[in-house]
Amino acid sequence: MKFKDEGYIVNLRRHGEKSLILTVLTRSHGKVTGYAKNSLSKKNLSVYQLGNLISVEAYARVDDNMLSFKSELITPFAVSFWGDSDKLRVLSSFCALSNACMPELEDLERFYYYVDSFFNLINEDNWLTHYCYFEFYLMDFLGIGLDLSECSATGTTENLAYVSPKTGRAVCAEAGEPYKERLYKYPHFILRQNYRPDASEVADLLKMTEFFLYKNFFAAHGLKFPECRVNLAEIVK
Repeated sequence: MKFKDEGYIVNLRRHGEKSLILTVLTRSHGKVTGYAKNSLSKKNLSVYQLGNLISVEAYARVDDNMLSFKSELITPFAVSFWGDSDKLRVLSSFCALSNACMPELEDLERFYYYVDSFFNLINEDNWLTHYCYFEFYLMDFLGIGLDLSECSATGTTENLAYVSPKTGRAVCAEAGEPYKERLYKYPHFILRQNYRPDASEVADLLKMTEFFLYKNFFAAHGLKFPECRVNLAEIVK
């Protein structure tokens, strides 16, 4: 096996004194993991950082063997997170979710757009909104997306206001009013492609995606939910 691609570093594990086992979320091959020889030398310290965009030349003599990587830095996105505790926490969450959820060597297709957007717009004032889009469409990519097309109680497509934690389906304002304290807010800004939502909308979305990612993916597969993702909505100002 041999291929070239580019992607974002989402996991680093030390291997011996000078090398790393590297996991990269790539444009055309999805999540790939491989051995990066001598990657801990002084000249490579700035290359191998979580969030950096790198080019990867991957190869293995036998398909079942671990890939070996030759890498070059494209964009040092890691520096955009340093010095900001909120951004670092969100980067940790992004990397943990990507590493745990993404299948190996599977084209991410349209979903990669949301990966790219998160990093390329990290210095914008609405950077957290782009992370919300990543989590929302991550659920869809994993096959655990929500059914937000109509009210599960009445069938109406109007005045949708809530999402049921039991079914993952939309609920209209009238049907949901008596139970609103137990329901999640309907993510209007996501479906309307609004990238300037209110802070409360961002917080509500992060609470909802945390619940469904845990319930429908991590718990369903017997996996431990990343601690760095827990209560991420707290960072919303």
